[in-house]
Amino acid sequence: MAEKSWLQDFPQMERGDLIAIRKTLDGAYRDFSREFGDTIEAFFDPLLTFLVWFEQLLLQTPWWLVLAVIVGLVWLASRSWKLTAGITVAMLAIGYFGMWDNTMRTLSMITVCTFMAILLGIPIGIIMARSNRAQSVITPVLDVMQTMPAFVYLIPVVMLLGIGKVPGLIAVIIYAIPPVIRLTNLGIRLVDKEVLEAATAYGASSTQRLFGVQLPLAMPTIMAGINQTIMMALAMVVIASMIGVKGLGQPVLKSITNQYFTLGLLNGLAIVALAIMFDRVSQAWAKRSQKHLGGAGHA
Repeated sequence: MAEKSWLQDFPQMERGDLIAIRKTLDGAYRDFSREFGDTIEAFFDPLLTFLVWFEQLLLQTPWWLVLAVIVGLVWLASRSWKLTAGITVAMLAIGYFGMWDNTMRTLSMITVCTFMAILLGIPIGIIMARSNRAQSVITPVLDVMQTMPAFVYLIPVVMLLGIGKVPGLIAVIIYAIPPVIRLTNLGIRLVDKEVLEAATAYGASSTQRLFGVQLPLAMPTIMAGINQTIMMALAMVVIASMIGVKGLGQPVLKSITNQYFTLGLLNGLAIVALAIMFDRVSQAWAKRSQKHLGGAGHA
């Protein structure tokens, strides 16, 4: 006779009770969506307007002008001929293989998501750094955001706002924002206390210490957080394509469902090219900024 498993004696919720709880929660969320869905959608209308405008700007501007602007920004940020030449070749290859429009759509989405993540994430990181209580409250939320499967983010957002750009934007921001919050908090907390004491001795206020000492010294760590946020946003692009976000993710999704190997590979490489561009440029800019800060400090 088989030995009785201890799991059989473990107290479990009755199936009927579990179904009732699920139905209650689902019904409450549906009621919330019907009641406040339009209001929440109206709240995000300005962001949607800006995203559509920026996307159309990239799509309707001649490709050579967009390429010139991208190459110019890369050069100004990195001052590296090798990186600038490499990104120029990559963007020309993207255009040659017919992926320019989707790349511009993805670029617009990632740019807007990154700016929104920075605008929201850095202030939250500052609040965490200045208050242990805030850190103890926000840290578990960030843990959940980083460990929750990316697909799960899409469920409540789609139920609330349907499919389209705004739900995709919200899902990408939620998925990508934790690194910039965490590393902003970490960077500020790692600033040498003796430096802060010296600033206080010179009569600096709390705000002056924050903007004049802590944030400049924490900038390399903050830039690492922004870098990770960009990488996570790019990783979310393919998943966001499931809810109607146009760009490089949709051909990848199409290649998975229809087994188009070359289509998926080329669009995947285009995403890699964007990731390398953002990664190398942000790192180079952070290093150059830190050198200027170091030179100013020695002076």
